Amino acid sequence: MELGIGMFGDLAFDQATGKYRDAGVKIREILDQVKLMDEVGIDVFAMGEHHRPDYAVSSPEMVLAAAASITKNIKLASGVTVLSSSEPVKVYEDFSTLDLISDGRAEIFVGRGSFIESFPLYGYSLNDYEELFDEKLELLLKINSEENVTWSGKLRAPMQNQTVYPRAKNDGKLSIWRAVGGTPQSVLSAAKLGMPLVVAIIGGMPVQFKNLVEFYKQEYQKAGHDVSQMQIAIHSHTFVSDDKAVVDGYFNNYKSQMDRIGATRGWAPYTKMQYDGGRGRDGALFIGNPAEVADKIAYMKEIFGITRFIGHMDIGDPAHDIMMKSIELFGEKVKPVIQNL
Repeated sequence: MELGIGMFGDLAFDQATGKYRDAGVKIREILDQVKLMDEVGIDVFAMGEHHRPDYAVSSPEMVLAAAASITKNIKLASGVTVLSSSEPVKVYEDFSTLDLISDGRAEIFVGRGSFIESFPLYGYSLNDYEELFDEKLELLLKINSEENVTWSGKLRAPMQNQTVYPRAKNDGKLSIWRAVGGTPQSVLSAAKLGMPLVVAIIGGMPVQFKNLVEFYKQEYQKAGHDVSQMQIAIHSHTFVSDDKAVVDGYFNNYKSQMDRIGATRGWAPYTKMQYDGGRGRDGALFIGNPAEVADKIAYMKEIFGITRFIGHMDIGDPAHDIMMKSIELFGEKVKPVIQNL
């Protein structure tokens, strides 16, 4: 079972200055953190894509390429590539280049994303929300699997016997995962296509997703795919500290980001009761000391049969030294417990 860390590049907001923290400083901190992940044996790093003032990274490919030059073993993934508002040819080109730079460590997590800022930014209509994703996924998978591509759709110009360069390692094939938030139709699509699945579980009780994961397994097998190749991951909010005061204090970081997002979505202010409840064994927050976090990940393996767990670790922009310690504990204390599950 693989253990990974995901980030969005959250930027803290300074109430005194009315400004977000410097994005350049944050990105350099992320690179330091990825280097440490590699050193302590974390298997995967996933970098998200956002186009908002409260996140530092709009181009995961650039950050991952920089990370490739300072790491040796860790897999480098987008988490996620918002494929609906991306160009599939460019997505493949960027990640095949990353794959060559990193000697075969690139992965793509494709999804619709939970924010819509990229649609008007790149000139796409939200009226085409579903069709854009389906069409672009079809083209990306075709580029990934075929040397010469002939394809046509409704929302993009056709391709006639064209090859996209450079080709990735492994005969040009990148590992492309389908990231979902819990929509059965998305899970069904991933299963039929035989794509590895990443399920974002960021609220409620993880066990509520059990039927969804079982649905994926059934449809994957029904579609005739090799069950031995099936991969399922969970991506959940995570933070590790052996200092109770730090864990309690992390509530302030977490609340700040949840409330900032919630203000645009009509959510009630986030409470300490929600935080403490989420940290319980049945909740969706993997926040606590190494033993608590390891036990909870093991529980996810028991419930879902997952092959990978990705802890999303920078909610609310914790201080760099606290992040570094969380990563260190995740690799040195949590991973040895769960790696052979």
